[in-house]
Amino acid sequence: MLLPAKAEVARQLRRYRAWERVMLAKPHDRTVRATFEDSGYTLCVLMGKRCAREAADAAERYLRSSLAGYLREQDGRPPSGRAARRAPPPERRSTAPSP
Repeated sequence: MLLPAKAEVARQLRRYRAWERVMLAKPHDRTVRATFEDSGYTLCVLMGKRCAREAADAAERYLRSSLAGYLREQDGRPPSGRAARRAPPPERRSTAPSP
């Protein structure tokens, strides 16, 4: 699973929250609303969520936690030491007759 850089997530989350405040102050301004929705969409893409509110929550959790902690929260647990080591592939034998 690829995760965005924390600095970029923090920057986009600040942008989203700033436009959210402006949008709440001027709810009928179409330009403000469009910019707010664009910032929400960007956050959705970064965090892999369908809803801007979910994406903002996920971004906050991601910024608060370590990488392993965040992955555990998302049920994308990183493999443990034993599970990370794969067994060697089985030996392949030819079915062709020997000469």
